[in-house]
Amino acid sequence: MGSTRLYSKGRVLGHKRAKRNTRPNTSLIQIEGVSTKEDAQFYLGKRVAYVYRAKREVQGSKVRVIWGRVTRPHGNSGVVKSKFRSNLPPHVFGASVRVMLYPSAI
Repeated sequence: MGSTRLYSKGRVLGHKRAKRNTRPNTSLIQIEGVSTKEDAQFYLGKRVAYVYRAKREVQGSKVRVIWGRVTRPHGNSGVVKSKFRSNLPPHVFGASVRVMLYPSAI
């Protein structure tokens, strides 16, 4: 029996921005398999986790997580805006995130 993934894969594209100003309190995320604004509606309100490894152990684990939430679509291509508890640092651009399939209204 294979494992069942309880999240969709996503990719951090960057911060919300204008031509010159960046808005690091909002991150743009491309979710795998989502290509329209209508597809993105399902993910609104879902939780997002950026999981990474740190050098120092805390409570016996080197794994850390920054949690966020999908807030709204961005444009027509299925990209979504999300807000994290602490702003994602710029070196995360291009990294993978997990878009959890909860909370669910189905």
